[in-house]
Amino acid sequence: MKLERLKEAHPEARTVELWAQDQARLGLKPVTRRVWAPVGKRPTARFKRGYEWTYLYGFVRPESGEVFWMILPRANTEMFSLALEQFAEEAGAGEDKRILLVVDRAGWHTGGEVEVPDGIHLEFLPPGSPELMPAERLWALTNEALANGLFEEIEEVEEALTERCVELLDQSETIRELTNYHWWPQAA
Repeated sequence: MKLERLKEAHPEARTVELWAQDQARLGLKPVTRRVWAPVGKRPTARFKRGYEWTYLYGFVRPESGEVFWMILPRANTEMFSLALEQFAEEAGAGEDKRILLVVDRAGWHTGGEVEVPDGIHLEFLPPGSPELMPAERLWALTNEALANGLFEEIEEVEEALTERCVELLDQSETIRELTNYHWWPQAA
């Protein structure tokens, strides 16, 4: 197991944690959900036709339900490196705390230009296996802020996402139950 090898390779580390990361593209195109309507009435959902996007980067520690969020304008190597840097700083990754971060094989994760901070070690999922990624399950929670909403500007989307992500910081039990698969490695 990679987690055990990481512990052996870095005996100086007090702790080794296992996290997962993914990103979602959100924008002016609406997130639609089913809604109740009176019998004989058809519900309407207004939306602005536009394709302006923002990206929500989510880091989750399934064992505890801890999360770290970032909203960035793009998904590319530069933004992923920035997200890793901010996450490492927030999580306290370094010589005495190592983090094994599970990511998918998106091009901006696997490129040689990715700047991985000290204390962060990337582990890639097998190709074509999004069902194995615990962080994928975060999007149902974050999309609630946007469901059936009409947003005129991308800043309104980002503001709604920010409010929702702040709310989710206090819902670690819900996040743990959603992302902590029965086969996900647990701390010894």
